[in-house]
Amino acid sequence: MIVDLGREACGRIGVSSNREWLVANGIGGFAMGTISGMLTRRYHGLLVAALNPPLGRTLMLTKLDETVEYGGQYYPLYVDRWFGDDEDEPGLTEPFGHYNLERFRLEGTTPTWTYAFSDAVLEKRIWMELGENTTYIQYKVIRASNSISIYPKAMINYRDYHKTTIAEDLETEVEIIDNGLKITMEEGSVPLYLKASRGEIYPQEEWHEDYFYSNEEFRGQPDVVEDHLNIADFAITLEQGESVTIVASTTDKADLNGDGAYARRAAHEANLIKQAERIQGTLGEDIRQLVLAADQFIVQRPRPGGPDGHSIIAGYPWFSDWGRDTMIGIPGLTVCSGREEIAKSILRTYARYVDKGMLPNRFPDGNQEPEYNTADASLWYFQAIRTYFEGTEDVEFLRELYPVLQDILRWHQRGTRYSIGVDPEDNLLHAGEEGVQLTWMDAKAGDWVVTPRIGKAVEINALWYNALRNMCHFSKKLGFSPVAYDELAAKVKTSFSKFWIEDKGYCFDVIDGPDGNEDHLRPNQLLAVSLSYSPLEPDQQKKVLNICAQRLLTSHGLRSLAADDPGYIGTYKGDVRERDEAYHQGTVWAWLIGPFIAAHLRVYKDPEMARSYLAPALRHLRDHGLGSISEIFDGDAPFNPRGCPAQAWSVAEYLRAWCMIHKLEEKQS
Repeated sequence: MIVDLGREACGRIGVSSNREWLVANGIGGFAMGTISGMLTRRYHGLLVAALNPPLGRTLMLTKLDETVEYGGQYYPLYVDRWFGDDEDEPGLTEPFGHYNLERFRLEGTTPTWTYAFSDAVLEKRIWMELGENTTYIQYKVIRASNSISIYPKAMINYRDYHKTTIAEDLETEVEIIDNGLKITMEEGSVPLYLKASRGEIYPQEEWHEDYFYSNEEFRGQPDVVEDHLNIADFAITLEQGESVTIVASTTDKADLNGDGAYARRAAHEANLIKQAERIQGTLGEDIRQLVLAADQFIVQRPRPGGPDGHSIIAGYPWFSDWGRDTMIGIPGLTVCSGREEIAKSILRTYARYVDKGMLPNRFPDGNQEPEYNTADASLWYFQAIRTYFEGTEDVEFLRELYPVLQDILRWHQRGTRYSIGVDPEDNLLHAGEEGVQLTWMDAKAGDWVVTPRIGKAVEINALWYNALRNMCHFSKKLGFSPVAYDELAAKVKTSFSKFWIEDKGYCFDVIDGPDGNEDHLRPNQLLAVSLSYSPLEPDQQKKVLNICAQRLLTSHGLRSLAADDPGYIGTYKGDVRERDEAYHQGTVWAWLIGPFIAAHLRVYKDPEMARSYLAPALRHLRDHGLGSISEIFDGDAPFNPRGCPAQAWSVAEYLRAWCMIHKLEEKQS
């Protein structure tokens, strides 16, 4: 069991309130919290329902505050932090339920708590039903010489998961139904069904005010205090060996058989491992955990003109599905995990959204139209298809997508949005306009684009060359002439030499920009080494890899800017503007380990050495977002995790890196 923590972590509030768990339902909904149960983010909740899957995410059940009575003594199992009266030092913590927490572990992706008091042991686990906005909270008596009474207090809300609520008069309607309550927070809202498989439930209506969110304060957010409504109190008595399941759902048809529901979750995860081992062989515990983590990001998404398809949530808790992240994530999250049909569904889904040769950058929450402000998502699409095809040899599907790929290339040659287009003088791809962020280094604070990178960016042109070479490959497979793509690719490769800085031994990050060429040492040039086709010569590939290893590599990924650059920022903290300024100016990105490992294997062909770079992040599975990999880390030691605790392309690229290493080992053996 890769995540299994005792009192050394559980009993220390500084640890147990900063390590987070996540469960997801495959349609965009999730439950998330800390080991201690303390709310530290506005995004924490036991049911964050996707009311317009995979978006429309709405906090409905915030938490259950449980008190246990055993042998005439009362034991709290929860922890709350309140704003308090002292504005200079907010954060009054009570009660101390973490003192009764003996153990925390992940059973697959299911968080499981073991509480000990007197001679009794009580176990709690939380999971979600796949395809439903339904959360299960199950309690089971593992050991007791007397009966145990459990009194959970249900705290609810009804708001967009990005926002906060201050107590107000609401016409909350509570209806008593079989085994529980139907709760409607406001007219026209989706009801919340709260049920229990046994015991009593008593309606309440009392606001608990001033929950303090320490993580939001650290992130410089304006709203760090919130109120939640105590809508119901449960009273449940159990004997040794007995269990009770509380269900929170947007449907009154949710299964109250907790054991059966958990068996479905366990069977699903066992099948995920089986699928991965079908193509990768027996997996170690850490890679198994990554395979399960990968599944949390895959969601259903409606597909225009056809049945529902799939997409990838970029990160939990606050990202929606992003085109770039999805294309980068496909190889690791699906193909490497033996889920080729999911990869196919995602690729087909995004084909329906191609517009003027571009894939959406992201799908916003609400009913807004997709945003197309990305210069690279459509180019990553070629690489994702290449990876899928290598794993399946699915010629008919390639034939289906081929016209879409032709259309993408035509638009890039004639020019599309945001001045994205081919420069006829050198056939390189230019992109960018004032006030718009188009590359993956896309931080923007108000009207300020932190790293505009207008001009010919090195990774965009590496992807452009790679797309053309992949199109040659696809054309041959389908029996079409590759000549036009081959000739253009040859011209791009010749022109790519303009990126090379001979006296520095690495590539310009951007050329032909408004201020000339940018020679900041960034990791973007690794893509010119790591993709299926490289426009660099072998000696240049080696130099790029070595300088990135020596000056950008850290324990958990690569810095976005060299530490000796005047613009380097080593700590990701402060308000929104300060964090956006640091986001791509030194902050470490975990996903970059994928391009680094791919480049390393191409240059050195040493899988054992490459594997050594993965070890620190695999240990990171026990920290921050438990069982997953964080979005970013500080550029300075000790490289504290920041950003989303669970990030799709971080998990994907570590899985892809492991697969590449495993594949080369098999080839060399």
